[in-house]
Amino acid sequence: MSVYIYITIVKQVNPYILIQTAYFAAGCFWCTEAVFQRLKGVISVQSGYMGGTIKNPAYREVCQGRTGHAEGVEVQFDATEISYQTLVIVFFSSHDPTTLNRQGADVGTQYRSAIFYTDATQQATASTIIEELTATKTFSAPIVTELTAFTNFYPAEAEHHEFYNTNTNHPYCQAVIEPKLEKFTLNFKKLLKNE
Repeated sequence: MSVYIYITIVKQVNPYILIQTAYFAAGCFWCTEAVFQRLKGVISVQSGYMGGTIKNPAYREVCQGRTGHAEGVEVQFDATEISYQTLVIVFFSSHDPTTLNRQGADVGTQYRSAIFYTDATQQATASTIIEELTATKTFSAPIVTELTAFTNFYPAEAEHHEFYNTNTNHPYCQAVIEPKLEKFTLNFKKLLKNE
């Protein structure tokens, strides 16, 4: 006689976690993903495309500027551990929000600075931070970050996910992402995972 034992593993959800979603575009999504992944309270970061005019865009189309999409990230976070306000501050601190349609050598509308808010609270938070940064002249030039209502997010192709973490020897990772992460780590040490 055979006895089969079935074990059901139920994923327990912590009732004290408040999962929210934020959407940012800050140049190359490889860079943006690498920054947000390192924050305490961030559950997941996914690279993708937002703010364009066609459904299910492909990387090649987006890179050629034919779809109107920006390279961006979807950030799932625990709002009991990190606030949306903090994420917006990190966003503004991790790229240049004063250069229109470019970040460094990456040029085109797909590299624009943008926040895609999901509700009125996110919109108000982002607007207030932009006003404060402008009033205090934090940047030497006007902020050109686009503040737009979220509509759609299309995940990027699989090879773009976890790009920095799995390709640290890639020339772009060494030349662009590593210096960005070093600066970010220095300025936001208390917000980092495993710190």
